[in-house]
Amino acid sequence: MAIADVRLRPLRPGDEESAVRWGADEEFCLAIDWPVGLPAEHIRQHWRGLLTLTPPELLRHGITVDGVLVGYTDLAGFTGDSAEFGIAIGERALWGQGLGLQAGRLTLAHAFADLGLQTVTAEVHAPNLRSRALMRRLGFTEIGQGSPQEYRGALVPVIQFVLRRNLFSR
Repeated sequence: MAIADVRLRPLRPGDEESAVRWGADEEFCLAIDWPVGLPAEHIRQHWRGLLTLTPPELLRHGITVDGVLVGYTDLAGFTGDSAEFGIAIGERALWGQGLGLQAGRLTLAHAFADLGLQTVTAEVHAPNLRSRALMRRLGFTEIGQGSPQEYRGALVPVIQFVLRRNLFSR
């Protein structure tokens, strides 16, 4: 089941309160590798800082459903004609409903059409089966493994993905 009105928008003041709410959800933090138990003020300060960043460092868009901020997508590490993709759905009640697929497609369309990128990469912790499946549904191809990283308290492989502009379909 797909969620109807999914949109991307730039971050704006006040969005940090959504991030504080997400940061209080231990399962969300574990899923996206945020430290569990971060103080609310730390999260607020970090998100306020994101309002001043511009590419090539990080391009973060809020994901909204019916105008409510429910997550975010990232394009980061811009190098020439490529960037790395990331996504987080902060509202756990919306997991598994197609929101990540819709928001991911919007982000990739922006990356390829508006930003002129030729390649988008992504990395996913091997045990994160939902994220791996999302990458495949978005059209990414698995290309190998990166250096192991800690995830949910264990050292795990990192799966690397790539999507080339000519293979992207909305």
